[in-house]
Amino acid sequence: MSMNYNICLGTAGWGVWHSPDGGQSWTRHRSPFPLNSRIQALVAHPSEPHTIFAGGDTGLFVSRDGGAQWERVGAAGAVPTIWSLAVDPVDPDILFAGTRPAGVYRSRNGGREWEKLSLDIARECSIGIPFVTGIVVNPADHRMIWAGVEIDGVFRSLDGGDTWTHQTQGLYDPDIHALTFAATQPPRVYASTAGEMFISNDLGDSWDHLDIREKWPLPYARGIAVKPDDPRVLFAGCGETTTGERGHVLRTADFGDTWEVLSLPGRANATIWGLATHPTDADRIVAFSLFGEVYVTNDAGGSWRKIAREFGEIRSAVWVPN
Repeated sequence: MSMNYNICLGTAGWGVWHSPDGGQSWTRHRSPFPLNSRIQALVAHPSEPHTIFAGGDTGLFVSRDGGAQWERVGAAGAVPTIWSLAVDPVDPDILFAGTRPAGVYRSRNGGREWEKLSLDIARECSIGIPFVTGIVVNPADHRMIWAGVEIDGVFRSLDGGDTWTHQTQGLYDPDIHALTFAATQPPRVYASTAGEMFISNDLGDSWDHLDIREKWPLPYARGIAVKPDDPRVLFAGCGETTTGERGHVLRTADFGDTWEVLSLPGRANATIWGLATHPTDADRIVAFSLFGEVYVTNDAGGSWRKIAREFGEIRSAVWVPN
């Protein structure tokens, strides 16, 4: 089994962990991350295969060598706590950061400088302060962007982020946990929430629910990822609650109509919080639980191996080739 790839994990309080060999060995990066850094977002550069961005409560960082070395980008405090990141696939100098308190920021120079975009997001919600959990850029039209907010639903821009509209038709649960995009005809946008998954076939103008409570073994929907080479296939993570003691990885090959629970090597210790894919190998997926377990498949979910090492609270993951 080839281990010729990097895995990076963003954690709550332990910065970034990096493996250069598919999870066999690990290094915790203390520099340049300040003590107790919470890294909420990791994203791979769309055209530089070894470049990774990391964002969290201490700012934005970048690695140019797959996660082996890191440096700060821009000034500390230039944006509030980063919860989500997206890189424009057409112009990678343009970055979007979703923050807490809830806001969307745009950089036109690779993260060195930022501007706050004009979104009418709620300032308070049932969990206190809302935050932007996901940002997606349409690769076929990079001026079309979606932002998901926990808890205030989905917003869409059609002009690269200059103006935004609140997309509410059919999206009856505004507790957005994750967003992803499938390059189908017409394109599909998915949103997961605390108890449902929604799909839009008209770029977010309207949404339908997938009735996951009838199709999934556990009702709490979290991370979602489309298979890079097959937009019909969607992977999802679920659990009991935010801090539940069980979790599953699920797969659909028909846009969410039917689902199968994938067999992990043992019971996951918590909600499967997120999944990482990369277009260089569409069959490799890295899945992680909130409480420190990491699983890898090299055959699109047919079989999995558990990384021997366990971590603290994992918030994000990415893998890139060596």
